[in-house]
Amino acid sequence: MLKSLPHTHDPNLLVGFDTSDDACVYRLNDDLVLIQTVDFFTPIVDDPYQFGQIAAANALSDVYAMGASPGVALNILCVPSCMAPEDAAAILSGGADKAREAGAIIAGGHSVIDPEPKYGLCVSAWINPKDIWSNATARSGDVLVLTKPLGNGIMATAAKRDHITQKEYAQAVKSMATLNKNARDAAIKTRVHACTDITGFGFIGHASEMAEASGCTFVFTPKDIPLLDGVYQLSKKGIIPGGTRRNMDYLSKKVSIAADVPKPLVPILYDPQTSGGLLLSVPEADKDVLMSNLVAAGVDAAVVGHVCPKGETPIIVLVENDRT
Repeated sequence: MLKSLPHTHDPNLLVGFDTSDDACVYRLNDDLVLIQTVDFFTPIVDDPYQFGQIAAANALSDVYAMGASPGVALNILCVPSCMAPEDAAAILSGGADKAREAGAIIAGGHSVIDPEPKYGLCVSAWINPKDIWSNATARSGDVLVLTKPLGNGIMATAAKRDHITQKEYAQAVKSMATLNKNARDAAIKTRVHACTDITGFGFIGHASEMAEASGCTFVFTPKDIPLLDGVYQLSKKGIIPGGTRRNMDYLSKKVSIAADVPKPLVPILYDPQTSGGLLLSVPEADKDVLMSNLVAAGVDAAVVGHVCPKGETPIIVLVENDRT
């Protein structure tokens, strides 16, 4: 069972902000804890229904990253006074459909007038405390598995500049709108030592939080990291979002990247993801069963690295091939 974190005033708060985990966990009794999270953001796509789906999937992902299944959600909606009512309805409809797919109930919410549209969910779930996943419990010797390809931040920027095809754009939208439900359901059949989801802090950012919280170092090999089709070529052309550059500036001292890692790959590793995949830390002995379960569940997962004892930096990126 998880123990309460240090520096919290309530011993029932088992997970707070101390380890930058994906949701808070509050103990209700010895056999039940409450998981809560909230997330909302501005549109990343033009279609309001798709935006609603993606924003909801992104918020629901935090619960899956804790090993739980979403139960109840509340809408958070900000809309400009000039927005057509049917567009606001489409956003809510997209979110409702995605919550329904997750098996969650949207029980209400709140809306305000705002110059820029924003949408998301506050999500609650309940689980036995012994079944919680944390980002702070990876172990040396574990393997690291990623359940979605990287690059949707770069793809979204490229779409705004008309630098990608409709097929490439549709691939990115589908990835962002896909729940991490199947990945979670497949993973709970094996031992999961730690987990986080990859969102706005990028692959490197969320992995470094997980490594630091666990007192370990994560080692990744570029050839194993799945990317969305076309994103590597876009990075070669210098199509990089501002958020990617901010992540690179903030995180550079936490990462040791081999000099011969292909240069276009580096920004992709820092790229802010919207509704990205889960990063799972599992025992080596469970790797094959986990991968088999994920494939059977239709999850595009890959073993991307391994966990080592704590080194000079939380993250090490080694090279084994060149994607050019």
